[in-house]
Amino acid sequence: MKLTILLVLFRSLVWGQSDNIRTKHFNLKKQIALEGYDPLSYFDNKPVEGKSELKVLFKGAPYLFTSSQNLAKFMAAPEKYEPDSGGWCAYAMGETGEKVKVDPETFKIIDGKLYLFYNFWGNNTLTDWKKNEKQLKSKADQNWKKIVQ
Repeated sequence: MKLTILLVLFRSLVWGQSDNIRTKHFNLKKQIALEGYDPLSYFDNKPVEGKSELKVLFKGAPYLFTSSQNLAKFMAAPEKYEPDSGGWCAYAMGETGEKVKVDPETFKIIDGKLYLFYNFWGNNTLTDWKKNEKQLKSKADQNWKKIVQ
């Protein structure tokens, strides 16, 4: 665990200034990424809320984990587990380039990457996403890059 903490401190120093841009645009509800869900739990197809005592800061975005093992796996390859489009609705990012809130339990893993979707009041954007996934994914990636530049 001490090694993990040192690694986090080192990475924080190295990435410093770009963290502010990311943090400004990331979906950090209550100042936590993924609304507190453990990013690795999505890859087990079962989102689970993390524990506040297992918190790590990656490039300005705080994440919670269910176990120290998940935290260590995340820190070994954080880009692999971070949500696409800063954790905003992938459909909205692809369709209009807007940052729209998500239901953290409405998601899809595509090519090893986590995508989240709006799912409230009978409107599940994952359904619309599936109708034109390839084009929306490409546009979402382009729009998100414009936002964080």
